Amino acid sequence: MAATQRIAAGLAVTAACAMAVSGCSSDGGPSKRGGTEKKPSPAAAPKNAVRLIGDGSTAFTGTQPKQPRAERLAPGQRPPQFVVFSWDGAGEDSQRLFSHFRKVAKANNATMTYFLSGVYMLPEDKRSQYDPPQHNAGSSDIGFNDVAGVKETAEQLRGAWLEGNEVGTHFNGHFCGSAGGVGQWSVEEWKSEITQAKSFVKSWKGNTGLKDAEPLPFDYDKELIGARTPCLEGQKNFMQAAREMGFRYDTSGVNDQVWPKKKDRLWDLSMQLVPVPGRSFETLTMDYNFMVNQSGTVSQGDPDMHEYWGDQMRDGLLQGFDRAYNGNRAPLIIGNHFESWNGGTYMRAIEETIESVCNKKDVRCVSFRQLADWLDAQDPAVLDKLRALKVGQEPKGGWPAYLSARPAPAPKGVPGAPAAGQR
Repeated sequence: MAATQRIAAGLAVTAACAMAVSGCSSDGGPSKRGGTEKKPSPAAAPKNAVRLIGDGSTAFTGTQPKQPRAERLAPGQRPPQFVVFSWDGAGEDSQRLFSHFRKVAKANNATMTYFLSGVYMLPEDKRSQYDPPQHNAGSSDIGFNDVAGVKETAEQLRGAWLEGNEVGTHFNGHFCGSAGGVGQWSVEEWKSEITQAKSFVKSWKGNTGLKDAEPLPFDYDKELIGARTPCLEGQKNFMQAAREMGFRYDTSGVNDQVWPKKKDRLWDLSMQLVPVPGRSFETLTMDYNFMVNQSGTVSQGDPDMHEYWGDQMRDGLLQGFDRAYNGNRAPLIIGNHFESWNGGTYMRAIEETIESVCNKKDVRCVSFRQLADWLDAQDPAVLDKLRALKVGQEPKGGWPAYLSARPAPAPKGVPGAPAAGQR
């Protein structure tokens, strides 16, 4: 039998998640098999020599396919409109939402970031391998997986990476609140959690006995460069641990729709506040937060309201998109869960948002890694000018005048730098 269904393990985790601007990944472990949706065909492996790592759970297969080249803006060039769709606690279960949104992404020229929960790669009978900070070994506030669930999740991760998507981490046990939650963890405890999250990904074949299964086509020590913390808690100590362990960004904060900057040498790619149509406030760009503002912590509220609630989330995200697209062009950062809360209305809202925005002119629906690459390639002076623009503010006189100064050349070796012999 598979691990506990996500919703069952979810909304009782902590009342702190109910705050309008809090984020909560309240997903339990992947649920029982049995979905009828046809899974997408596995992506073809890169035509490189495969070098297995460790027990063969992961492998080095060369440069990740389908990665755009990050280039500097030309003088006076309007910046692209970036949109990042990301998923907390990514795993494949009977809802088949991971495989479904892979297809949605491919159909709409989008790549995404999947924040994998490490315990989704650890079978229930091996749960004692997990030694969470401030909790007993084998404890978790979300469920572990079963062998079939680990295999299916690995298949989705493999295909997603080969299609150009990013695999981040949502850590392991999803502990929130005051009783040993992540907000109370030290830097060293965060390092332990990160190391264990990596280890479960790097040893899933040995832990399941699926020795003949295809490996994940990446070195997770190199692939993992960013994360979102459970319930958006514990960010300060996590960021110190992440920085020392080679991460490049964090997306555990809350911000307005303005251009990002580095915080303690990590890109602060926080989620943002967008309008709630028909209400007088804004809320976080996350399905959970729209739900809390609509049906409270009840994940299956009034069925007569489901369609309206989904439309409200979609329209709020689109309003946020429009004011950036027609204004300061700040990247729009969106977080979600593979959940069927309120009849799946938020999954419909996200899908309709993807279909609406990702095919527009100058729009790039990218992963966090790709956004960080682009930001690293830009002239710092240009980024400073972009950050000076307020929410929805279009530069006075237009983009050509606002960014007309010729930027300094990119440092040697930075993405977007001129090739040898070029100026």
